[in-house]
Amino acid sequence: MTTSPTASHNSAPQHTGHEFVLRFTSTPRGARLARLLVGARPDARSIPYRSPAHDTLTLIAGKLCANAVQHGHVPGRDFRVRLTLTAEVIRIEVTDTRTERRPADTRRPTTPPPDSETGRGLLLVEHLAARWGVTPRTGAPGKTIWAEL
Repeated sequence: MTTSPTASHNSAPQHTGHEFVLRFTSTPRGARLARLLVGARPDARSIPYRSPAHDTLTLIAGKLCANAVQHGHVPGRDFRVRLTLTAEVIRIEVTDTRTERRPADTRRPTTPPPDSETGRGLLLVEHLAARWGVTPRTGAPGKTIWAEL
């Protein structure tokens, strides 16, 4: 069996009930693959493909994964995505290995200048998620940014 250059060598999906956990290389390709896989998982759990809930989850996953690659990248380290689905909540967690690069304020993300082409990802998460936040990574350096729908 060969591994994809994007997937980590220890990246076999873990399934515990309604939980999906997978590691990805900290690259734009890894972020894209994570977004696509998160978008594919909920359909099996009765979240219709292309429904508002599915599209919102996919957009939030894409933003958090892109941020993990752009702001949380440590050479040679992967980022992890955990998707948890319950009857009440869909929770996405993206964990990277960079401790010092945290969002400045999770109560209200900063608005970039109007002419900036970047910096609006967490504003979208703030607007679309019921709740979101940042927690320290347990057992190792890094942080987890999570959002709930």
